[in-house]
This record gives sequence, C-alpha cells and structure tokens, in this order.
Amino acid sequence: MGSARAKYIEYYLPDHVLDNQQIAAEHPEWTIEKIAAKTGIFRRHIAAKDEFASDMAVRAALDLFSAHGIDPQSIDFILLCTQSPDYFLPTTACLVQDRLGLSKQCGALDFNLGCSGYIYGLGMAKGLIATKQAKNVLLITSETYTKFIHPSDKSNKTLFGDAAAATLVTGEEDGESLGGEILEFVYGTDGSGASSLIVKNGGARTNFVRNNLVEGLEPDGDDLYMDGGAIFEFTAFNVPKLVKDTLVKHELSMEEIDLFVFHQANQFMLNTIRKRAGIPEEKFFVYLEDCGNTVSSTIPIALREAMRQGRIKKGDKVLLAGFGVGLSMGATILQF
Repeated sequence: MGSARAKYIEYYLPDHVLDNQQIAAEHPEWTIEKIAAKTGIFRRHIAAKDEFASDMAVRAALDLFSAHGIDPQSIDFILLCTQSPDYFLPTTACLVQDRLGLSKQCGALDFNLGCSGYIYGLGMAKGLIATKQAKNVLLITSETYTKFIHPSDKSNKTLFGDAAAATLVTGEEDGESLGGEILEFVYGTDGSGASSLIVKNGGARTNFVRNNLVEGLEPDGDDLYMDGGAIFEFTAFNVPKLVKDTLVKHELSMEEIDLFVFHQANQFMLNTIRKRAGIPEEKFFVYLEDCGNTVSSTIPIALREAMRQGRIKKGDKVLLAGFGVGLSMGATILQF
C-alpha cells in the first residue's frame, strides 16, 4: 500500500477581529482577564456578512498554491470538511473546484464533521491515495460557526472563531518538503451525545432566521447550542484513552512522540486532557490566542504554526487528536 503525506498546509483568517476588550465591553460581567484565563483566547477572526465557507476555502487553497508553487491541475480530488456549507445543495466542494479552476476530472466531496474533521479527512485522503483513486488530494477545512452564535451568547462568543485551512495530501515523493507521512488511525463515536453541541434549524446561507434569545433560556433551535459540561466530560474521560490506544496501535511509547497537537478547544480543556493523559507540557503544542476555536481548522492551523516556529523537524513523530461535536473523536500520527 502506497504511503500518503500531509505535505503542505496554509490557512486563512477573516479580516474582522473580535477581541476580549470588545466582549468585555458588551458583557461587563466578563472581564478581559477572566476571558483570557478561562479560554486562553485573546482574539477571534469573524467571517464577513457576505463571506461563507466556500469563500474562505478558496482563499486558503490559493494561499497554499501560491506559497508552494502547486499547479492547480495536479489536484485530482477535493475533500471539504464543513458544518456550515453555503447551501444544502449543491456540494460546496463543487463550487470550490470551479472557482479554483481545477480539472473537471477532479473528484469533489463535502463531509460534515467538526472538531475531529481534520483527522477523518486525513484518513479519507490516505484511503484515496492508497487505492490509487487519487495522487494529490486537496483537504480543506472551512467553518463559519460564528454565523450560528446569537449576539447575546457570551459563552460561545468567547470561544469560536472562523477560519479555513488547506492541506496538500500526496502520494508523490520528492524528498524536499517537511511533510509528514500519515500513519494509522483510531476513531471513536458516541452519537448519544449529539444534542450536546447542535444547531437544530436551517443552513448557513439560506433558510436561516434569527430567533430572539431570552436571557436565561436555551435557544429554540436557530442558534448554536452547546452543553459545555457534557462536552468537557466526553473529552476529559475519552481523549486520554484515545491517546493510549493510538500509541498501542503504533507500538510506540509516550516518550517516542516528539509533539502532541490536539484540537484547540480552549485552554482549560486542553490542560485537563494533557494532565490526564500524562503528556509533558513541553511536548504539548497550543495555538489559541490569536484565532480561538476554529473547529475543524484548529489542528491544521496549529500544525502550520508548529512548523513555522521550528517545533517540528525531520524525523519527528507528531500525534494528532480531534474531539468534540458529534460526539466524535479521532487520532493519528504523522512521521516527519
């Protein structure tokens, strides 16, 4: 079976920024210091009113092509992870294929998954390459969760930001890039917790009517609802086992992993998971301050920043883990 590598990553953040000072001004009961201490987030990027998943996906992909001299015609499959598609139909990946000017022989597929979406995307990309259905897969994560958040919902407003990330997953070897070979996967699903993080009604671009949120009452289905306690319980108890199972599957010890890059949910949750899993702090990469929780884009953004900061070098093994909405989780290891 041929190997597949996550060769290059680039990401796009919208221009508009929502910082802690603005949130504290709107909600005086939440100080700037309290928000930062609890979440680890200082700024979030918010998609413009007329900016949607496809728009951000195109921007991230164009940045990827430009930064690394990638010929768009070399892409033979697009995998687009989003829970805020432009339309119910057509598939957003088809819109992106056309706007990027990719070959009409290119496959294009949306998949609806959130915080573990990047892991699942790597798994599908590897499968396409291993079965010789594709040579170069463009894996894009693009999410506009902030369009689902009610203006009065200060809890979710402090956590989520919008972003898109584009990754070239390839079976072609050139020996030049720092790309990581995608190894084995461990997955997990508990659909009984689906209602813990949900938008019950509507779509992102059409058929979406904002309801009136009454302070102290749960949203009636038009807005993002999150049961933070249930999500925390799921991750705190399941992710350490996910890490252990991933190490066992690869016949590796904790000491043999050079860096851990998890879904960037929030600072408190990440600290709890790290301690419960027994991961040394110096091996645990966190990148939350400037973008917040961007759902499926948190892992590729953090990976790109770890590379930029020189935290990943040739020969390193990096364990990736995603977890959250679904409830869903997945992990893999990249061998650089």
